[in-house]
Amino acid sequence: MSIIDNISEVRRRFQSEADKTKNSKDLEQLRITFLGRKGLISSMFERMSEIDPKDRGVFGKSLNEFKTYVSNRLDEVGLTLKETKSRDKSVDFSLPGIKSFSGGLHPLTLVMDEIIDVFRGMGFKVETGPEAETVYYNFDALNTLDWHPARDLTDTFYLDVPADIPLNWVMRTETSPVQIRVMENQKPPIRIIAPGKTYRKDKPDASHSPYFMQVEGLYVDKGVTMADLKGTVLAFYRAIFGKDTKTRFRPHFFPFTEPSAEVDVSCIFCKGEGCRVCKQSGWLEMGGSGMVDPIVLEGVGIDPEIYTGWAFGLGIERIAMFKYGVDDIRLFYENDLRFLEQF
Repeated sequence: MSIIDNISEVRRRFQSEADKTKNSKDLEQLRITFLGRKGLISSMFERMSEIDPKDRGVFGKSLNEFKTYVSNRLDEVGLTLKETKSRDKSVDFSLPGIKSFSGGLHPLTLVMDEIIDVFRGMGFKVETGPEAETVYYNFDALNTLDWHPARDLTDTFYLDVPADIPLNWVMRTETSPVQIRVMENQKPPIRIIAPGKTYRKDKPDASHSPYFMQVEGLYVDKGVTMADLKGTVLAFYRAIFGKDTKTRFRPHFFPFTEPSAEVDVSCIFCKGEGCRVCKQSGWLEMGGSGMVDPIVLEGVGIDPEIYTGWAFGLGIERIAMFKYGVDDIRLFYENDLRFLEQF
């Protein structure tokens, strides 16, 4: 059975098990089985690379529609179970009621899930790594030399470890170490994204936080060019902000890419005309990108004479602030229900 045919089989299985659900415990197990991080739907997304490129769009659309159907059906079953329980004669309706609050996903989780869905639709796998990293993976393997200011105590959280542990450890400053770990253990072609939490010694204000979330992408194969990077980034931002979104690349410097570029998108508020948010420029700065430096490829045992690659990074909070019109990054971490209930 092909992976495409498998959707119908999984749908039939879900419908059968949903009809048999009798209590909240069964409902939660059903949700984990189909919508969990290691559930059936996630596993089918992971197998996207098995699909012929010309069929990935149709398959991705069908799988997303199925995911939405499962989510809605679970809500229906949950409501039915709740109504059935409320009719139970053992319930004393004379007792004072308990005020309930409807839960929901955190806005950063909503944006993260949307980003992952977009890249999965383009054939990228999701990879993760430890938040406490060695200096080697966080700096050395990424060609960040000893003199670079990012290695200073004023910029990076260094961890106190027992004297018998020979390596220096930090809280990772970006998710790029995941790229190194993947390249050490996989041979090209490599097409991944690495979402996760990162940490830097930034003073908290409206646009900075000492902890934040990133997504970084990596594509390594024969014949990979800057044009591939620009096309992928443009397709991504159009999926997030709308089909009329434009991008531009400005020359920049990053230790692990050469050439390197900052990525801007046309302002989603003024459509490039100039406003307060974009400081009258018509553009919003989104993150860094570039071709993977040959020194980095050599360090993980990939021959830069045969393979090339590109990488990019972007902040989840920054995208969430633009999508939802939030003007202070601290709101995402203060757990104020008045703010979170809006999502």
